[in-house]
Amino acid sequence: MSLPTSLPPEASLKLPGERSESMAVPPSPVTDRLSMEVAELKKELAGMRHAITRTAYAPAQWIGVSQDLSDAYAALTAAEVSAELAREIVQAAGDRLNGHRLPPGPATKRTDGSAFQRPLIEETSSRFTADATLGRSPAQPRIVALVGPPGSGKTTTLVKLAVNYGLAARRPVLPLSIDTHRVAAADRLRSYAAILGIGFQLLETVSSLAQAIEENRGKELIFIDTPGLAYGDLEDSESLAHFLATRGDIDTHLVLPAPMKAAGLSRMVDAFEILRPRHLRFTKLDETGSYGPIFSEAARTGKPLYFFAAGRRIPEDLEAASPERVLDLVLPSAGGRTRSAA
Repeated sequence: MSLPTSLPPEASLKLPGERSESMAVPPSPVTDRLSMEVAELKKELAGMRHAITRTAYAPAQWIGVSQDLSDAYAALTAAEVSAELAREIVQAAGDRLNGHRLPPGPATKRTDGSAFQRPLIEETSSRFTADATLGRSPAQPRIVALVGPPGSGKTTTLVKLAVNYGLAARRPVLPLSIDTHRVAAADRLRSYAAILGIGFQLLETVSSLAQAIEENRGKELIFIDTPGLAYGDLEDSESLAHFLATRGDIDTHLVLPAPMKAAGLSRMVDAFEILRPRHLRFTKLDETGSYGPIFSEAARTGKPLYFFAAGRRIPEDLEAASPERVLDLVLPSAGGRTRSAA
């Protein structure tokens, strides 16, 4: 027997034992009531989970005193801001709002959200600085050196800077590299320079780097790419460290990947202090959802945040680390209020 080549429009294939739609049993009142009870139970559990989280992690003196303080603390620590810093910020914000320290006592009513958001944002803003100024002085050339661990994105960031702040502004720009450890990185930078129509020099020693800077005083911007230094390599970078630490005209930026965990980030920043970086620059923001460690490190060290990179596109994925942007990363619940308060 031959099979039909096509099925009528109303026909459909069914798996063995599968009911057709026409035989579906309509929901009963009991089923509807059960669904409503399950939804209500889920809602109650979510509220209990939020309360437990707030109570478990907030300082003891806030519990039963101010839900605003507890909620703000929970939000900051959820963004992975260090617990100590989050506690200081929230307590100071409460002091600003109330004019004195909140004593333990009967539970207070939740204040107007906007009333507490302002002192919270002001306190958070006071813990860091953002500076997008290239170079250490207005004198030419403005020299920026990028240092950091391997894979942090120094070379790509250098090209983005050269395009956005050199070519786009019609400023003579020159990339230099002292990274002879990675031939591929130097070749990539040379290729970018050729595409952009700018010069490029690969240098083998610190003394040749100093000479190249002197020979190119006519440039407005000079960017220096350095070898990626792992934690254990920094002891062998004495000559580079001495050069960067003693050159008052070189603005050294420490480039770090944003997905690093807080403990590793602090350890790396402290290790690179031998190179005397003045700014912190973070890359790969698109690869993490927790930005608290960035904020915590800027607050801990007092080093200004400089630029953020959130992708590999050149030159688009580069933005100045403005106070508003930093606040939106660590206090996303504040929304547009961060911009007006900042």
